[in-house]
Amino acid sequence: MIDSYGRTFYQKVMVDPFLPTFSFISPTLITFFAIVTGISILPLLTMKFTLLAFVMLLLSGFLDTLDGSLARFKNQTTPFGAAFDIIGDRMVEFSIILGLYFYQPELRSLNCLLMLGSILICITSFLVVGIFTQNNTQKSFHYSPGIIERAEAFIFFSIMILFPPSFYVVSYLFIGLVFLTALIRLWQFKIMSPEQ
Repeated sequence: MIDSYGRTFYQKVMVDPFLPTFSFISPTLITFFAIVTGISILPLLTMKFTLLAFVMLLLSGFLDTLDGSLARFKNQTTPFGAAFDIIGDRMVEFSIILGLYFYQPELRSLNCLLMLGSILICITSFLVVGIFTQNNTQKSFHYSPGIIERAEAFIFFSIMILFPPSFYVVSYLFIGLVFLTALIRLWQFKIMSPEQ
């Protein structure tokens, strides 16, 4: 929801001013750096460097918004870039959840498994709805908004990283909202789709 409603302000204040500065870099390279910084959260959480893991989460998120904006700014959007970005997002999310697991593996296994399952179902609903819906956005593919989008996921991950005792309550809330997002997306798609 934040991505859908707050993106314009964030884009104008936090991303657009930096586009000329980064114009000498390939958007694909920025995607690569977003993935590397995101994956670094796994070993950082395993070693319990929570503050540094949080900083890497913020940096990865910023780079993730910068890459697509830079591609559009430079007129270099490509199907490969969009695919690389989506796959990179999942790699980062997997690394974060694996890091949250390794922080206390004996206690967090079920919650982390359920988080991965909810994301799998939600991203599948996102991609399937995107395949069958005409794109009318500035992105390379149809963007179907939901309750939990990238910004909300990063907020939940931030809370779980910075406040480890909150992990159980926050992870169950995250799981429920991600499943709900997938169900609502499918319901909206059913309502908007012509009956066969």
